[in-house]
Amino acid sequence: MYNVNHLFVSREMNVKKLLAYGFRKDGQDYGYRCDVMNKQFTLQVNITTQGDIAATIIDKVTGEDYILHRITSATGAFVGQIREEHDAILLDIAEKCFPQKHFKTAQADAIVQHLKQQYQSELEFLWPRFPENAIFRRKDNQKWFGALLTIHSSKLGRPDDSLIEIVNIKVSPQTIASLVDGEVYFPGYHMNKKHWVTLCLDGSVPTAEVLLRIDNSFNLAG
Repeated sequence: MYNVNHLFVSREMNVKKLLAYGFRKDGQDYGYRCDVMNKQFTLQVNITTQGDIAATIIDKVTGEDYILHRITSATGAFVGQIREEHDAILLDIAEKCFPQKHFKTAQADAIVQHLKQQYQSELEFLWPRFPENAIFRRKDNQKWFGALLTIHSSKLGRPDDSLIEIVNIKVSPQTIASLVDGEVYFPGYHMNKKHWVTLCLDGSVPTAEVLLRIDNSFNLAG
């Protein structure tokens, strides 16, 4: 059977954008309806508060669910057109109501929220070749005070090569020597190692300490 969830991979639901799009709150879920196939059918989209998506196409004449578009082996011009309209609408919902979720760890999410609340700062994704990597900078002088990156663990000298999320932050040169230990604090990855350190966002450094370091980095960038 055809699964629509692949259209929403690595995306995160934004309720305000759902409501602006035309979704209506229905109990614990959000519902949206629109006509397709020259108004012969109705597409009903339901999204739970957890972000699970279900889409149904209803034949207006019979009131019954149309299911052939969900059967991958079903072919033909008519079913192909329904599937195309169905996917186009869901993809539009995904792009307009489910922003890309670039980071996976709770600590990365905490950093993003802290930047918004404390500094009204948004991440900047500067590198098309590395769409998961971003920097954040001060608004007054445009200087960077951090970067969120996804890299291979071996880049930090670790024995494995798994993908990890890291944050680069500024630290005063006087304290770098006492911080960097190659286990929790690392020399700044792709940065000036006299002024930057790297932390892994795997819980090895408590979130409160990470955010405090970011605040200090903000001040140093000033």
